[in-house]
Amino acid sequence: MSENEKLWHDHEKVFEEYRQGVDYKTALGRLGMYEQNRINQRFFLGDQWHGAQCGDQRPLVRLNVIQRVGEFKMAVAGGGPVAVLYTAEGVTTDAASTERVSQGKKALRTGDAMALSADEEIQLAMSAMTDYFKVTAERVKFTDLKALCLQQAFITGTGVLYTYWDDSIRTGQFADQERKAPIRGDIRCEVLDIENVYYGDTAEPDIQNQPYIIIAQRCRVEDVKREARRNRRPQEEQDAIKPDKDSAYMAGEVQTREPEGERKITVLTKLTKVYDKETDEYTIHAVRVVKGATIRKEWDTKLRRYPLAKIDWKQERGCAYGVSEATYLIPNQIAINRTITSAAHAVSMIGMPITVVNTDVVTEPVTNDPGQIIYVAGSDDLSNAIHYEIPPNFSPQFDNLVNSLITNTLSTNGANDAALGNMRPDNTSAILAVREQAMMPLQMLSERVNSFVEDVARIWVEYWVCWYAKRKLKMEDEDGVWYMPFDGSKYHDLLINVRVDVGPANLWSEIQQLMTLDNVMQLGLITPVEYLENLPKGSIPNQEKILQGLREKQAPTPPPPDEENDEKNDEGEDAGQTLNRLPPEYKAKIAGMSPEQRAMLAQSMAGI
Repeated sequence: MSENEKLWHDHEKVFEEYRQGVDYKTALGRLGMYEQNRINQRFFLGDQWHGAQCGDQRPLVRLNVIQRVGEFKMAVAGGGPVAVLYTAEGVTTDAASTERVSQGKKALRTGDAMALSADEEIQLAMSAMTDYFKVTAERVKFTDLKALCLQQAFITGTGVLYTYWDDSIRTGQFADQERKAPIRGDIRCEVLDIENVYYGDTAEPDIQNQPYIIIAQRCRVEDVKREARRNRRPQEEQDAIKPDKDSAYMAGEVQTREPEGERKITVLTKLTKVYDKETDEYTIHAVRVVKGATIRKEWDTKLRRYPLAKIDWKQERGCAYGVSEATYLIPNQIAINRTITSAAHAVSMIGMPITVVNTDVVTEPVTNDPGQIIYVAGSDDLSNAIHYEIPPNFSPQFDNLVNSLITNTLSTNGANDAALGNMRPDNTSAILAVREQAMMPLQMLSERVNSFVEDVARIWVEYWVCWYAKRKLKMEDEDGVWYMPFDGSKYHDLLINVRVDVGPANLWSEIQQLMTLDNVMQLGLITPVEYLENLPKGSIPNQEKILQGLREKQAPTPPPPDEENDEKNDEGEDAGQTLNRLPPEYKAKIAGMSPEQRAMLAQSMAGI
């Protein structure tokens, strides 16, 4: 083993690699990654006159086109529901085995064990992990994390999701029957800023092909010292943990927002591949260091993949970092803001021109209040004592320019009127067709989002088979919540495939669902109850109450009581027998009555 391989976890070497990454990012683009991303963040949030030094004498108008474009594309590309399916390579599946696996799963739910073949047991485990993905996604709030990653990708070019093992998480499970040995630890996810992630190979876009990855954090000194004591680091290294001012290369405005007296330090976590000499297979090892000390020495994560998944908004050839769309929208945004501000100022000058007062003639302040009495001195021409400066003519081309800039900026970035819903719904089919055409350029972005979800699913299953020992997986189905026995070590060596199915975005899927339901209802293929049952939740108020009323109205009318069960009159004669004694012409009229009317007639006659 070479000297460099021996020292990959040395804190001095890690900081040297960190500085190399900082130099590379500082040289990216015209302003460098750090400054450019800070500008992009301000423009996206609306702080678009930062540093312009335009004073406060006129309103600085802003119309945030960048945010409109970004949120529209994020909603289209990442707004659909996600379903993940795990399968094992090399395992035979057919209809019969699938049915047996389903029966075996139901048996486990009731506490029984059903004999299954080896392939069927693997299918059962894959089915359980498919369901468990939903449970884990809800626990870590994966939908929110995915949305935040997409937003980071739009602003900075790349969104990164980091999955790590947290020993402090309580699972509510125990390793013994006496419930005295609690099972702790589970995965936790965190969205990282790309400014704080450093790749070993800046020209490799595939994150799994990186030689190493460094994650930078700003942590409180007290927390870092506590971590070092927990890891039993030498006292001299604990003493070397001191606050620093190394925050200039962190994401956002950390270098300006960090309070002067706050004690923080830069912590670096390095992940790298360590190969086994005999098998030539590797696992991901990690180390945590600060400047001058190691707070956690090298440890084996047991993973065979880097626990990071990323979304690149746009990919640049030969660069590991994505390209932000916001960077190239900023010139248009500046032009729109300047034009609108100039137009607003010109119109205000026409409506409220500058008042010129000759103080030699007018001796009191002029307030322009209605009915104000103005005292003047002397006998000079009063028309020159007070007058208004007429501003230059305002060109209507300003309005045309603003509208043209906004419309062209939105349409060239895929956010046209049809896509944004700014059309009269006279012909819904045509609107949907135009909208589908507008969505086509976003297909590649949607594919990158799907790939991101697939990477996350692979990382999670890697934790389940590498870190989960014998524990129970929480299952949620139509029958409720139950826990399925699981032993991750059995599936450690399997080649597990991941398939991601993403549905349409919620807004447009609901519109299409409503249109389809309306058409099917008009054709008479479904009942009103079925129509309401399939409406998206929240489409109409009191939906459940209306459904309940319709169900009660459609409930079958109970059959008329049998003649032998009819009420008897006071003489003990059956009410049905009383009707039977009537002449034939009356019987014919009674036959046309409803069952309730016949019963009432029989009772009245029986009471005579």
